[in-house]
Amino acid sequence: MGTNTPARIAAILVGLEGLALVALAVWQIVAIVQGDTGSIESALALLVLTAVGASALLAFAVAVFRGRSWGRSGGIVFQVLILAVALGATTGAYAHPLMALAIAVPAIAALVLLILAARDAGRAKGEASESS
Repeated sequence: MGTNTPARIAAILVGLEGLALVALAVWQIVAIVQGDTGSIESALALLVLTAVGASALLAFAVAVFRGRSWGRSGGIVFQVLILAVALGATTGAYAHPLMALAIAVPAIAALVLLILAARDAGRAKGEASESS
C-alpha cells in the first residue's frame, strides 16, 4: 500500500457517505412535496440539517483526498457521530440491528482509514522536517 492509499480510500468512503446524505435529502424533499410529513417545520429542519451534513462530508472527502488535515479531523468526528447513530439503531422500540450494521461497517472502515491517513501524514511531516 502506498502512503496515500489509506487517505484515497478514506476520501472515497467519506464521499460516498456524503452522497448517501444527498440521496436522503432528495428523499426528504419528495416526502415534503407529497405531504408525507407529520410536521412541515420539523421536516424542513431535518432537511436543512441533512443538507449541511452532506455538504460537510463532501467537503471533508475532497480535503482528505487533497491531504488536508482538517478534512481528516472532520471526517473522524463524523464517523464517531455515525457510529453513535448506528448504536441508537440497535436499541429502543424501533431497533433494527441489520440497519445498524449497515451503518456501522462503512463508518468503522472509514474511521480506521482516516486514522491511518493521519498517521501517514504525521510521518511524512516528520520526515520532511528531519531532512531540512
